[in-house]
Amino acid sequence: MRGPVPRPIKDYCLGIYDGPHATPAESDDGPVFLGIKNITASGELDFSEIRHVSENEFPQWTRRVTPQPLDVVFTYEASLHRYAVIPDGFRGCLGRRVALIRPNQKLSDSRYLLYYFLSLEWRKVIEANVMSGATVDRIPLERFPSFPTRLPDLRTQRKVADALSNYGDLIENNRRRMALLEESARLLYREWFVRLRFPGHEHTIIVEGVPHGWERGSLKDVCREVRETVLPESMEPDTPYIGLEHIPRRSISLGEWGSVEQVTSSKHRFRSGDILFGKIRPYFHKVGVAFMDGVASSDAIVIRPVDKLFHGFVLMTVSSDEFVADTAQSMKEGSKMPRADWKQMQAYTVALPPPGLLSTFEGMIQPVIAQLKALTFTNQKLRTARDLLLPRLMSGDLTV
Repeated sequence: MRGPVPRPIKDYCLGIYDGPHATPAESDDGPVFLGIKNITASGELDFSEIRHVSENEFPQWTRRVTPQPLDVVFTYEASLHRYAVIPDGFRGCLGRRVALIRPNQKLSDSRYLLYYFLSLEWRKVIEANVMSGATVDRIPLERFPSFPTRLPDLRTQRKVADALSNYGDLIENNRRRMALLEESARLLYREWFVRLRFPGHEHTIIVEGVPHGWERGSLKDVCREVRETVLPESMEPDTPYIGLEHIPRRSISLGEWGSVEQVTSSKHRFRSGDILFGKIRPYFHKVGVAFMDGVASSDAIVIRPVDKLFHGFVLMTVSSDEFVADTAQSMKEGSKMPRADWKQMQAYTVALPPPGLLSTFEGMIQPVIAQLKALTFTNQKLRTARDLLLPRLMSGDLTV
C-alpha cells in the first residue's frame, strides 16, 4: 500500500487491553461476556447466543478495562483475524482470548481501523507474528503494540470509512430481514406442530398427544444421515467449504463459507438443501440449510430429508430448542468433547402430519427459504464488493 509511513499501532491508540484469562460462573442474565463466538470473520458482532456475567461478578471482570463504544475488539488466540467495533448501548466485558484497542479518535477512526484490520496488508502482519502452540495459534499481545500500521490522515480515514460503511449498512439491513423471516418460519412450525394449532385443529380429535389422521413416528422416518467422505485434492479448489465456524448459532441461514483449498483432511460432501448440524456439544445450536453444493467439516452431521415434502418440517425440527435439548441429554461421550450420536438422534419422536398438511406447510416455508438464500448471496456479493474496494480505497488508487 502506498502513502503513509508505517507507525506502531500503539501510536494511534489510547490503550490496548486483553480480557480475563478465565470464564465466569453461569448466569441467566446480566452484562455480556464477549467471547470469540460473538465476533464474526466479516467484522461484525453476533449476539445470537450470549454468555452472561452476573451483576455481582461484573466489577471483577472489568478491572482491566470496560469495553465502550468505538473500541475495536479482536481475537488473539485460537480463531484469529476477527475484529469488530463496540456499538452504542453495549454493556459487558471481554471474554477469554479477546482483547480491545481503544483508538485515539484524534488520530484514528474506529470504522477505518476495523476495515484496515480486515485488509490483506494487516493479515500479513498478523500471520508474520503468529506463534503456534501445542493446541492453538496465538498473537503475542506483548508485541502487538509495536506491529506496523499505515493509516492516512483522519479526514481521509473518515471518507473511506463512510464509503465502506454503506456496504455494511446494506448487509445489516439484509440480516435483519433474514432474522424476521426465520422467526416467522419458527413461529409457524411451533404453532402447527408443537402447539398443534394447525388449520382445522378445532375439528380434530387428539388421541394420546397425536391428532387424528397423524402418525406417531421418529426422525428416521423423515430423514437420514449422509456420509459421503471426500478428499480435498479430489475437489475443485473453489468448492465451498463449511466448517463449524461458518455456521451461525440459532440461525438456519449459512451466510458464510470458505473454500476447499483451505482444508487438508477428508470432509463430508453435501448438496444444496441438505441440513448441517454441529455435532460437538457446544455447537448443537449450529444448524443450517446449505444453499449450494460443497463439503462440510467432519464435525457436522449432514442430514437429508427422505422426500422434498419433508424438507421444511425436518429443518424446523432439528433446529428447534426441543430437539437440541434432547440431543444434549442423549449425547455420546467423546474422548475430548461430548458428541452427538446420529443413532440416538434419529430415534427422536415426532408426530407425522398427513401429506396434505405437510404440503401446505412446505408451500409456506420454501418461499421463506428461497428469500433467505437470495439475501445470503446478496450479502456475499456486498462483502466481496467491499473487500475489492477496500485495498484500492486505502491505497489511494480510488478517491472518495
